[in-house]
Amino acid sequence: MTNPFAARRAAFRALHAEGCFTLPNPWDAGSARRLERLGFKALASTSAGAAWSMGKDDGQITRDEVVAHLRLLCAATELPVNADFENGFSDTAEGVAENVVLAIDAGVAGLSIEDWSGSALYDLATAGERLKAARRAIDASGQDVVLVGRAEGYLRGARDLDQIIQRLKAYAEAGADCLYAPAVTDPEEIRAVVQAVSPKPVNVLLWGPDMTVDGVAALGVRRVSTGGALAAAAWKGFDAAAKRLAEEGRL
Repeated sequence: MTNPFAARRAAFRALHAEGCFTLPNPWDAGSARRLERLGFKALASTSAGAAWSMGKDDGQITRDEVVAHLRLLCAATELPVNADFENGFSDTAEGVAENVVLAIDAGVAGLSIEDWSGSALYDLATAGERLKAARRAIDASGQDVVLVGRAEGYLRGARDLDQIIQRLKAYAEAGADCLYAPAVTDPEEIRAVVQAVSPKPVNVLLWGPDMTVDGVAALGVRRVSTGGALAAAAWKGFDAAAKRLAEEGRL
């Protein structure tokens, strides 16, 4: 039986080989299809956007809810989908491996595993073992799924570039195909990250209006994602219209 996701996974892998591509983050089937019509070459889920669409805060949705959400996105578009798979929904390496298989079965072309437990950063050794377990699960599946090693330090207030680079290099050695440290925004720091893990590709999160795709591409970044920004923009517009309706009786 032909694997319906094999071509998407091959295309997604090829996008990481050269140049820089934009990886916007839809939060439901409708937003995925709209982004596809705009000509983007791949998409990524957003844990925040998915949670908000379910009436929850980021970090509150369960593994099963996320897997169902990924299945929905992968069915809604012909594009490759990269999963924001949070911490793999387990503190143990074994649990991460089991859950990665569920994400692969949902149809994803890539997935990220972060080093944040929900309350603290995992120590480096533990974080590395968790990435190795994800790598083994992907390899055992026989599917060409891109593994992203994600260092959460800057996003969680631990702004130590040396530590971020140490972690990203360890994640590359553990088998990550792509490296990602959200909230690193300074051009020289981004350049340092890119050089430290080269030749493996780096993902950068667009963080604020001053960052541009062309700007980070010039630093050697291979892919640029948007996180929850598009979902936040949509909800901001919704809130403004609903507030006017509630207070003024008009749209």
